[in-house]
Amino acid sequence: MDKKNLIRASKRLSRHLRHAPGDIGITLTPDGWVDIDTLLAALRRNGLRLTRAELDEVVEGNDKRRFAFDEDCLRIRASQGHSVDVDLALPAATPPGVLYHGTVSRFLGAILHEGLRPMNRHAVHLSATIETARTVGGRRGVPVVLVVDTRGMTTAGHEFQVSANGVWLTAAVPPEFLRRLP
Repeated sequence: MDKKNLIRASKRLSRHLRHAPGDIGITLTPDGWVDIDTLLAALRRNGLRLTRAELDEVVEGNDKRRFAFDEDCLRIRASQGHSVDVDLALPAATPPGVLYHGTVSRFLGAILHEGLRPMNRHAVHLSATIETARTVGGRRGVPVVLVVDTRGMTTAGHEFQVSANGVWLTAAVPPEFLRRLP
């Protein structure tokens, strides 16, 4: 599959596995899974002809590892980022002392005043590296990287989880635990 079609398929999967499964007539399990054959048939009915081999290529070739197969490779789900109600059943995890969040300057004032909120997602997404945060922020303009004091948050009782693709998740980040990376 060429890069253009790989990206197109990945975007469609993100939309339907994270935000709008009903748009193509699929239903996610409470923990976000859908049968692969059901998904492929629904995509076909809605104009995206994707073979199982191409789906495997999309999942394996996604640089952010947005999707995961179950242990039997019969079901698929998005690793995180859902706006629909799912419980990924991720265990609590102890983060490193700091994590990072990428944004752009137009949101900086509100973030430093109100903290990071999940907005239309279930959790705030944090990155383990400055480079990843910079890439995330760069999707909307010139990136600004925020440093999150996760050690302080953990001491204050905040919980963290880590998704299958290494994205750190938390309910919110109060402003006192944020500082802008110089």
